[in-house]
Amino acid sequence: MEIKYNLTEEDYIHFNLYHIKNSKSAIRSLNVQRFLTPVFFILLSYIISLVGDTPFLELFIAFFITGILWILFYPKYFYSTVTRRIKKFIREGKNGGLLGEHVLSITDEGLVESTSNGQTKVDWSGIIGFKEDNEYFYLYNSSISALILPKRELTNEEEIRNFINSKVVVHS
Repeated sequence: MEIKYNLTEEDYIHFNLYHIKNSKSAIRSLNVQRFLTPVFFILLSYIISLVGDTPFLELFIAFFITGILWILFYPKYFYSTVTRRIKKFIREGKNGGLLGEHVLSITDEGLVESTSNGQTKVDWSGIIGFKEDNEYFYLYNSSISALILPKRELTNEEEIRNFINSKVVVHS
């Protein structure tokens, strides 16, 4: 089976956001930053009240409100920062083969991805995970990288999903 598709910057960004939102270490990092910073704000209000001449309650209320706003809006800031960085990484170097036209051949032996840079062959044993969301299939060939297959380019999504699921052995 051969699938021709165009991989865009948005597709690549979507994969990275998907990966981060589903990575235990990234989620842990986000939560540490999200919830420990407000604790720091509260401690800072106490220290400033000791050093300065401002009543603790006034500072506490101001820093508490700041902490609540931080908790509510930090995830959006975090993911927008990730998006900006990914765009910057893409634009700062040569990325031939990463974006643009792709041809993915799916066989009983494995996958062959052809791009403007050449071909990459991966046996099914080299695919360590198969994930999907509403818009993409992700065939993980390492813990941080995957072949990205946009569903918008597929006419036989269910057939491809079933075939890949029959071939991929998830490694623990």
